[in-house]
Amino acid sequence: MSLTAFLAENAERIENVKYVASQRFRGEDGKPVPWEIRCITSEEDEKLRRKCIRSVPVPGKKHQYRNETDFDLYLGRLAAACTVYPNLKDAELQNSYHAMGEEELLKRMLKAGEYADYVIKVQEVCGFERGIAEEKEEAKN
Repeated sequence: MSLTAFLAENAERIENVKYVASQRFRGEDGKPVPWEIRCITSEEDEKLRRKCIRSVPVPGKKHQYRNETDFDLYLGRLAAACTVYPNLKDAELQNSYHAMGEEELLKRMLKAGEYADYVIKVQEVCGFERGIAEEKEEAKN
């Protein structure tokens, strides 16, 4: 068997996805403006996850802690990292919503339901078969 199929130059290119996150943002033609979402690498995802880990005390055990991932924080950072357009880093855009940072801007731009749908779409673009939110719910039960 040959490994040539696995060489980087032979791998299928992952295209960015256009998605209408909200009907409220319309272009000059009156049509909703699609957002652009990119797929991040596993390496980028791992870095995001690490930044969302916090130590929590183990109940009943003094001075013992366990690591726990803050999934809400992670999903917000994932959505922001995957958003190509609109540019969430743009100072003018952040100022118009009185937001500090990409995650906060994203949450202020979209209504609650739109944000939830957008996060699901981002996970889909990144290749998550099951949404992280679903896994979080299952872990709680």
